[in-house]
Amino acid sequence: SISTMNHIVSYSLRLYLLIFPFLTLSAEPISSFSLQAPNFDSVFTLLGDAHFANSLVNLTSPSLGSRGQIVYKKPFKFLDPKSSKPISFSTDFTFSISPGNGVGLAFVIFPTVELSKVFGLGPFGISEKFDQKFLAVEFDSRRDDNVGGMNGSHVGVDVGSFVSAVVENVSSLGLLLNGGGPVKSWIDYEASSKRLEIRLGKSGTEKPYEPFISYPIDLSNVWGNREVLVGISSSRGNSSQISSLSSWSFRIRAVPSSLHSEPLDPMAPAEEHQEGPRKKSCFLTVLGTLIFATGCGTLLAFSLLFLWVVFFGRHATVAPELPMNPIECKYDKVNVTVDNASDDSKN
Repeated sequence: SISTMNHIVSYSLRLYLLIFPFLTLSAEPISSFSLQAPNFDSVFTLLGDAHFANSLVNLTSPSLGSRGQIVYKKPFKFLDPKSSKPISFSTDFTFSISPGNGVGLAFVIFPTVELSKVFGLGPFGISEKFDQKFLAVEFDSRRDDNVGGMNGSHVGVDVGSFVSAVVENVSSLGLLLNGGGPVKSWIDYEASSKRLEIRLGKSGTEKPYEPFISYPIDLSNVWGNREVLVGISSSRGNSSQISSLSSWSFRIRAVPSSLHSEPLDPMAPAEEHQEGPRKKSCFLTVLGTLIFATGCGTLLAFSLLFLWVVFFGRHATVAPELPMNPIECKYDKVNVTVDNASDDSKN
């Protein structure tokens, strides 16, 4: 019975992981944007030394102490104003950091305040005087023991402070952040499971299944019903390092709170300030519902089978074994004698 239950639980978990991505894709985006939006100036704000160069956004320049930021202008809340459901987000961006002992860059979420109060002298171009709650995912290219750094290539999660709550070395992925080559990052926050997941890979590779960093946090509890902004910030310090951004997409969505989901897939194309196409959303909703219903039916069938084995399988009636009594068979041996003389006379 225990073995049967383990098989059922294992099968159920695999089925759950298989069907849930379809359900999260069926959730319609509330808001989204892409760095390649045609109306760039109305969507983004460039601050400091950030500027366009050869279809890239260079966040820093060759000048000493350079720093710069790109910020998405439209604020949002981690509680949906219409439904009060918690908000999830997915973002992916491709960046490159030239060789050098600079700081690197950081993806940052912060409350809606005057931007001059957020950015300034400080790690990754974020002001040391900024005293409000923020979340930063840092891609650091130098070692700094004072803020929990590891070596010249690491990723950390900072919550209200640049002493990282969790930090991981990217050398385990065979990557070098300040090697000058393009690196892609996927950052997903799932509100229902209250989990932030970070993935990393070379540009052009598929999104890894396993997260590089998984950090438990409830962002709706950090800011409540307050509006926040998102941006990417960098500073070069005393080095000659330049940080560039070649792509960036971001979307937020409300997923039913009754579901405990896997991270949302940020790979789907996004339109700035537009909801997903109605027909596609409807199709995905129907498909997700059918798959979910099939999975629930299968899980219910296995559960009923397990209960039957537990409560009735032990007392199953087995036909009694009847005794085998041998039956004696008697026979008489008959000897046939052939009369040769009689046969000769007939002949």
